[in-house]
Amino acid sequence: MRKYAACIVMIFVCLFGMGYGQTNDQKEVTVEQAYLSSVEDIIIKELASSEGRDNKLVSLQYIESALNNGRVSTDMHTALNSLAGEGVFNMVRENGRMSNNYPDIRAKACELLGRVGNEEASSTLVKIVLADNEPMVLSAAIRSLADIGINNNDEVVSTIAWTARKFDIINPTSSLALDILNAYEKLASTVENKTEMVQSIASIATNYAYVTPVRNRAHEVLKKVSGQ
Repeated sequence: MRKYAACIVMIFVCLFGMGYGQTNDQKEVTVEQAYLSSVEDIIIKELASSEGRDNKLVSLQYIESALNNGRVSTDMHTALNSLAGEGVFNMVRENGRMSNNYPDIRAKACELLGRVGNEEASSTLVKIVLADNEPMVLSAAIRSLADIGINNNDEVVSTIAWTARKFDIINPTSSLALDILNAYEKLASTVENKTEMVQSIASIATNYAYVTPVRNRAHEVLKKVSGQ
């Protein structure tokens, strides 16, 4: 929390030091805005890399606010990549136990990566889907992959199908299966070879570990993607 407090102090120092709002010159305002954006990026990076769930959550709030205002930066992207893998790719252990396993942080970061919407974000999300085991994180990542819509060489759909097979066996989760089906429907037009996707949908449709509405949805999506 000390880093967070220091960052807040930094904002006020920058604002007052620049005489914010005291000029009518449009060029100077633009420079001010650019400077404040760079300060915001520093805050985001510091909070994302600091210890503790609360700091990371505040970092995500800053990023979401920036995205709402149409701004995305390299530092924001780096922070999201790190937060999406918090406790999976970067692990902190205390007394032999992992202390930074924050599925809610990872899920929110995956959601925001979907809003970034570029190829790098898609690549990060594919890695998360392959590495994470938390259904809430996987659901967020798969929804974002579907929203981005990049599926070069069927890589994204194959990754989703791999996850569907894994959870069919070890932990059938109806909410995750539903997000998988919705993703297949969105990505269907990008798929070159639909065999793997059709097999995955059919597996969900016939797996009675899933609730009836999910299996019915699988039948519906199966008809759409197979052209029947």
